[in-house]
Amino acid sequence: MAQRPAIRMGILTVSDGCAAGVREDRSGEAIAAWARARGFEVAARSVVPDEIGRIASVLLDWCDDSGLDLVATTGGTGLGPRDVTPEATWPLLHREAPGIAEAVRALGRSKTPFAALSRGLAGIRGSTLVVNLPGAVSGVEDGLAVLGPLVAHAVALLRGEDGPHPSVEGAGGGAGGGGGGS
Repeated sequence: MAQRPAIRMGILTVSDGCAAGVREDRSGEAIAAWARARGFEVAARSVVPDEIGRIASVLLDWCDDSGLDLVATTGGTGLGPRDVTPEATWPLLHREAPGIAEAVRALGRSKTPFAALSRGLAGIRGSTLVVNLPGAVSGVEDGLAVLGPLVAHAVALLRGEDGPHPSVEGAGGGAGGGGGGS
């Protein structure tokens, strides 16, 4: 059986402070370390300020022209006046994947009630899975814990690869996870 190509990923940090160089991009680095540990190719990485146009421009380029399988954004999902990542993401999605965003919030809520304030989305543009993660490293870690068992199967489905659904028993952090049929 031929080996699947590596998952190609983009990481977009949405932060006025990081874009201005006054804050370190700890959340973006946490995502990059997670991706590398799984053998994913971090094919694109950028930092933009909390501006709908700038966020949307990068997402469109990465989803439509860069052949990425997964784009994770970090930041801009809260209730602050400049938190606009969901507003930039939603109009670009062809289909939503609400279960992913719900699972990220549910895991976060098991640790802090403030996770309920996250407005992050998940969905598909073309054949790219796009997931909005919070800006806090702890929120990113919760999001990555949710994505871990889902990403390989989700990407296989988006690539049009046929095959049986992984068992729930095999969902512990690899390609497993149920749901999302063909």
